[in-house]
Amino acid sequence: MNETMVTRLDVLRASRREDAGWEASYQEILSTLNREGFLSQVLRAGEVFPDFMLPSAEGRLVGLRESLALGPVVLGFFRGAWCPFCKIVLEALAENLPGIEAAGARMFALTPETGGLAMALKTRHQARFEVLADVDFGVGLAAGVVFRIPPLYQARVEAAGLDFPQRHGNGAWCLPVPAIFVIAPDGRIAARFMDVDFSRRASEIIAAIGRV
Repeated sequence: MNETMVTRLDVLRASRREDAGWEASYQEILSTLNREGFLSQVLRAGEVFPDFMLPSAEGRLVGLRESLALGPVVLGFFRGAWCPFCKIVLEALAENLPGIEAAGARMFALTPETGGLAMALKTRHQARFEVLADVDFGVGLAAGVVFRIPPLYQARVEAAGLDFPQRHGNGAWCLPVPAIFVIAPDGRIAARFMDVDFSRRASEIIAAIGRV
């Protein structure tokens, strides 16, 4: 399964690089984040992950503290149902869920999309894990994973017909960087993974849960 996911991601990356406009906008994001020292603001292992209460895809309120009372939580940030990279990662996530649950953890996928889009994402992937709407990027900002979309990428997104203000319920034009945190029952971050390729990290994440 992992090799299949890695292959699909590599093929998708290669196809995007052939598009000069997409490659330029993607490099703009990387240079912006590197210039601003983005990684230095992301919560690290050992720090306490901020508590939250977010609406689930089904409309229930889900709280981190209450969930941690039942065991570790694996929490992932995803850009949305429109993102082809996230689609591949979420499929890998769904396939690896039995291993995560066997290790005693629960899985949350956070998306900035609102207005029923969280349910659409969950239905598309037949996900048994919680899909939560990170309203106004609140949790992402607290975790340090949210960035403002630079001009080239915003123009490309708009040209593709994606109305982020409508999808996000605000006009901030921000996105989260795909990141996965393993949070121990005491609220502290046991491990942090800043790799969009979940399939390459699945075994490491399960191992991290086992160390909690």
